[in-house]
Amino acid sequence: MKHLNKLFAVALLFAGLTSQAQDNNNPWAVSFGVNGVDTKVSAAGNDSPKWIQLANAKENWNILPSVSYLSVSKYVGDGFSFGLTGSVNKIDRWVSRVPGTQSTDMVSNPGDLSYYGVDATVKYSFMELLKSKWLEPSAHVGGGYTFFGDASAGTVNGGLGLTFWLTEGVGLQFQSTYKHSFDDTRVADFDVPSHIQHFAGLTFKFGGKDTDNDGIYDKDDACPEVAGLPEFKGCPDTDKDGIQDSADSCQDVAGLAEFNGCPDTDGDGIIDSEDECFDVKGTKIMKGCPDADGDGVADKDDNCPSVKGAKENAGCPWPDTDGDGVADKDDKCPTVAGTVANNGCPEVSDEAIKKLNDYAKTILFNSGKSTFQKQTYPVLQAITAILKEYPSAKFSIEGHTDSDGSEEMNQKLSASRADAVKAYLIENGISADRLSATGFGEKYPIDSNKTSKGKANNRRVEVKLVK
Repeated sequence: MKHLNKLFAVALLFAGLTSQAQDNNNPWAVSFGVNGVDTKVSAAGNDSPKWIQLANAKENWNILPSVSYLSVSKYVGDGFSFGLTGSVNKIDRWVSRVPGTQSTDMVSNPGDLSYYGVDATVKYSFMELLKSKWLEPSAHVGGGYTFFGDASAGTVNGGLGLTFWLTEGVGLQFQSTYKHSFDDTRVADFDVPSHIQHFAGLTFKFGGKDTDNDGIYDKDDACPEVAGLPEFKGCPDTDKDGIQDSADSCQDVAGLAEFNGCPDTDGDGIIDSEDECFDVKGTKIMKGCPDADGDGVADKDDNCPSVKGAKENAGCPWPDTDGDGVADKDDKCPTVAGTVANNGCPEVSDEAIKKLNDYAKTILFNSGKSTFQKQTYPVLQAITAILKEYPSAKFSIEGHTDSDGSEEMNQKLSASRADAVKAYLIENGISADRLSATGFGEKYPIDSNKTSKGKANNRRVEVKLVK
C-alpha cells in the first residue's frame, strides 16, 4: 500500500499539468493499478450474484497490494479502442465445491499460486452517447491467456467498466472482466478456473500534438504554430476584438468588424488610420475632420472656422476695405467704393465727364504759347481732384485751336497745349499710364472761326474718357 500512495500522489500532480484531451486527439492510453481475482463465480452451487460479489470480497478476492496490472490501448474511432493488458497476482483464496454437496467452500491456501494474465480487449465507450465530459461507462470483449500456478489456459473475456475523468486526460478507472475458461475442473495447479478479475487504477491519455499549447490539437488547429482561440479554430485574436488576426487589418488595436478590425474612435465612419481628426467627428471629404462653416477648409486648418472663407486665405473671407463687394485682392480701387463691373472702381458718370469738360474749356494759355495763364491753375487743380476720384479710369487730353495762322503751326500748338495739361496732371499725382495727349489743330471746330467769340470757343481743351 505504501507504493500505491506514492503512485496516486504522482498521478494527481500529473493531472494538474495535463492539458485537455479527447480520444480522437489523444489516441493512446496507459492504465495501471491493482487487480483482484475472484474464483467463486464459477464454483458449483454458488447461488450468490455471479458478477461483482462485494459482500464476500474479503474472503474470496485475491489482491496483491501493489501495482499489479498495466494496460496500453489505442483509440481507433467511433468510440472503439483496442488494448492489451498484463496483470499479476497471487492466489491464496480459492473457492471450490464441497464434494458430494451443492455448497462451496474456500480453500484458504491452495499453495500461493502465482497468477499471470495477458489479455487483448476491444472496448466501446458510451461517453459520446451520453455527451458527458467526465463520466465514461464502457463495455469490452476479448480474449487472453492466463496462468494459475503451473496451469495455463486461454479465456474468452467480457466485461464492463466505469471511468471518472479528473481532467479530460487523467481518469480514475474501475473495470470488471469475466474470464471464461474451457479447462475448469477446479483443481489447483492443474486447471484454470473461470473467474472474474476486477481492476482499479489510473488511466492517462496522450499522443495528441499541440505545438502552440493553446489546447487545440494540430490536426484541428488552423494556426498550429501560434496560440489561438477555439472559436477561431486555434487562430489568434491579438487585440481581442472578436476578429481573428488573419482577417484583422489592425491586429494590435481593437476595432469593428465593419472596418475589418480597425477602430473608428469618433464614430464618423472613417477608420482612425485614415482619419486626420480621429477624436472628432468629421466628413469623408475633409478626411475625417469637421468643417463647421462649410467652406471646404477643415476647422483645424481654418483661421476663421465659423465664417465661410477662401481656401487661399486659410478659410477666412478676403477683406473688402471699401465695402463695395469686390475683395481687396481683386479690387483695383481697394480704398474707394466702386462696382463689380469696373473691378471695384467707381464708374465715371456722364455728369463727371461734363464737369471735367466744363473746367477744361476755361483753361487759358498765354497767346500763341502752351503756358498757362495764372488764373487757370485753380481750374487745373479741380480737374486733378476729379480724376483722383476715379483712380482706374483712363483719359485722353485733346487740344484744339482756331483757324488763325498756318495749319501746321496750329497742329503743333494744339499738341503742345494738350501735353502741357497732361504734364500738370502727372506732376499733381495722376498716373502717367492713365493719360494720353493728342493735338488736333483746327480740324474739329465747334463754332465759326469768322467771329471772335467763335474763335474763342474753338480754342479749347477737351477731356474724354477712354473705354
